[in-house]
Amino acid sequence: MRELLLRLSERKRLAPLIMRNRASRRVARRFVAGQTLEDAVAAARALNDSGRAVSLDLLGENVSNEAGARRAAESYVAIFDRIAQERLDANVSLKLTQLGLDLSQPRCVELLEGIVAHAARLGNFVRIDMEGSAYTERTVQIAKQVRAKYENVGAVMQAYLRQTEADVSSLLASGCRIRLCKGAYKEPPEVAFAEKSDVDANYVRLMQILLPSGIYHGIATHDPAMIRATEDFARARGIGRDQFEFQMLYGIRTDLQARLVREGYRLRVYVPYGSEWFSYFMRRLAERPANLMFFLRNLLPRREH
Repeated sequence: MRELLLRLSERKRLAPLIMRNRASRRVARRFVAGQTLEDAVAAARALNDSGRAVSLDLLGENVSNEAGARRAAESYVAIFDRIAQERLDANVSLKLTQLGLDLSQPRCVELLEGIVAHAARLGNFVRIDMEGSAYTERTVQIAKQVRAKYENVGAVMQAYLRQTEADVSSLLASGCRIRLCKGAYKEPPEVAFAEKSDVDANYVRLMQILLPSGIYHGIATHDPAMIRATEDFARARGIGRDQFEFQMLYGIRTDLQARLVREGYRLRVYVPYGSEWFSYFMRRLAERPANLMFFLRNLLPRREH
């Protein structure tokens, strides 16, 4: 089922059918803050009020023309302006294919640097999201290239990829802040670990490389076992709770989010919004059986009482 959902997430022709469905839209609101920046700001404010920081993400990827890439870049500049105006505890995550990586790498880098420079002027931070493995090498290269000019940029690393440990070492050498997650794309076994136990083992190994590095990283997981491993390692190595942060997705494991905040850990919630929510939504359904069951239950007609 996970493989099927990940395959479907890449079927752009399926998107209108799913996105027009009322049940799909209702369930998507569990994982997506809304369609507008106003929706995202409201969600961010509520999370800040509950002690949680935020990373805002305007959904969209693989733009088909330069005008679309330029519009995305302008939107991200506007997001940073709004964060400053509202005095939110929030930064921004973005995808390079949304800035035209498929069209022109130099132009993509130019747009990214404009966003990062604007964020720097406002004292804020840009996180470059990782996409499928076809983009990994270029994303790492661009992250290091921009990090050489600006300190306020970081990258996401996916523990299920076999190459990630080498990429983490390379990024750490450049001083790059890293968000460690497990990964949410369909990948062949020669590129990614197929067994969950191998992904978990690699996640813990990478976490143990990141935390003592002296750089502020994000440990992104909803897995209680990975959280316990992080807590135990930090405690054993004398790494303070202010030296890293846990990160989770909007609408997922809010019980764990609240528990970590109560225990004094820093927590950042990834808050996606926008009209291009189909691929993101399908990947969330693929991640956990509970997400899929929630969706299926909402497909059933509701009885009137």
